Amino acid sequence: MVSAIVLAAGESTRMGADNKLLLPFRGQPLIKHIVRTVLQSETDEVLVVLGHQAGCVREALAAYDVTFAHNPRYREGMTTSIQAGVQAASAHAAGFMICLSDLPMIEPAELNQVMAAFREAAARDPQPIIRPVHQGKPGNPVIFSAPYKPAILAHQDLRGCQALVKQNHAHVITVEMATDHVLRDVDTPEAYRSLDSTGE
Repeated sequence: MVSAIVLAAGESTRMGADNKLLLPFRGQPLIKHIVRTVLQSETDEVLVVLGHQAGCVREALAAYDVTFAHNPRYREGMTTSIQAGVQAASAHAAGFMICLSDLPMIEPAELNQVMAAFREAAARDPQPIIRPVHQGKPGNPVIFSAPYKPAILAHQDLRGCQALVKQNHAHVITVEMATDHVLRDVDTPEAYRSLDSTGE
């Protein structure tokens, strides 16, 4: 069982005054598009971690069958949202797929490719970490197997769990992706405008 944890709690300060998750993309709020993509994949459970403007994000996702987890510490950094999601995930989860909420180009088939690599690796290694890459550049989502739950919950670096990936490099499996979708996060107004300039 793979639990997808969609991080939707941040303040998106680099975007300026706008909450980037509520900006339109392909005719609907960005967060709605991304959560629908995750739901269309082969994941077993979808959790959405809320914080900043939680009511607005929850309303945008009202039609979707997801589990919400609230992160009261969202202002402290991304790690607190990862921890909230992992804590709320099913006890049966064999892996936690950490999904950024600002990767609008990623497709269900690409998520399935990452999850297939996890399931294959787990047959050989009880604690794999799966990371997609494109042309040598690491991207997202990353899947941590369940044995890393205590380490994630105890992690002190509030910027994310990249240090855990580095500390456990012997267990990291990279998955070469055909597109750059795993890299194209939307952090700034320029990045958001570029979605239109590419015709996407």
